[in-house]
Amino acid sequence: MPPNFDRIAPLYRWLEYLTFGWALHRCRNSFLSAVTSCRRALVLGDGDGRFMARLLASNPHLQVDAIDLSPAMLVRLSRRAHGADPTAASRLRTNVADARTFLPTGSYDLVVTHFFLDCLTQPEVESLATRIRPYLAPNALWLLSEFRIPKGSLRLPARALIRSLYFGFRILTGLRTSQLPDHAAALSAIGLCRSSQRLFFAGLLTAELWQLKPDSPPGV
Repeated sequence: MPPNFDRIAPLYRWLEYLTFGWALHRCRNSFLSAVTSCRRALVLGDGDGRFMARLLASNPHLQVDAIDLSPAMLVRLSRRAHGADPTAASRLRTNVADARTFLPTGSYDLVVTHFFLDCLTQPEVESLATRIRPYLAPNALWLLSEFRIPKGSLRLPARALIRSLYFGFRILTGLRTSQLPDHAAALSAIGLCRSSQRLFFAGLLTAELWQLKPDSPPGV
């Protein structure tokens, strides 16, 4: 059974602020200026739309397909995006769908997955990346934010914190995933290369910008 994020949609913003303050917000938005030339984006699991509102406002020419399993999250995403930008009604399409089986349409020069891949298992991340690859335009960008396990003295506390987060989401949403997938391996396997990375919250959070290699084959 897929997880149910509807029940936490009204509290999502405040749960985030109570646990991490503004760190996740800064992480999501740290590469906004790097995607202003993109024209069509696929955004998976953006939650309540705080990033979406910023994305549309910062790029007036961008068309976005937003995919989420939670209707309640998409309602909040649409409301926030439309409130932030009057042109959102003509530039944003929402689709209630499971990203694990969703098939894209058309061609995208930007994919966004903020704190979404960590809800999937390693095989699911690999399958998702492989499925999206044929729909990536030349030199397409993949923007993501994720949790990570830093090296050094914070490694064990970080592991404990991430275990507690997974446990909490299992209780609240029924999420069955229990460990961070290796998104870097999955994206590298389909021909993307990480071009930039910024760390936040003592290295527990990573914002990354990946780009499709010019010599990458059209499909895998």
